[in-house]
Amino acid sequence: MIRAMLPAILLISACESAPVPAGTDLPFFGNGYRFDGDACRRVGEDAYTNQFLDDTADLVGCPADLENLGVFVIDTGAREVARRDGYVLYSVPRR
Repeated sequence: MIRAMLPAILLISACESAPVPAGTDLPFFGNGYRFDGDACRRVGEDAYTNQFLDDTADLVGCPADLENLGVFVIDTGAREVARRDGYVLYSVPRR
């Protein structure tokens, strides 16, 4: 019975959004960048972030104190574009 319900449970859980990080008004969305649960998340458009948006890249925000930022940059080809509210904003090319 549980095995039969597992696909439905996974589908429902995928629809839930992660809470918006506290202490910032950056327009985060999604449940993590690259994988659900990742600390980095996509950033949407507002009056501040529109200057960093590009139709060939994702704008991604990561906590500035994240331990593996160097690995993230190397793995994704990310380029730092700004820092705000304890987050580093990266432009990550879409491949």
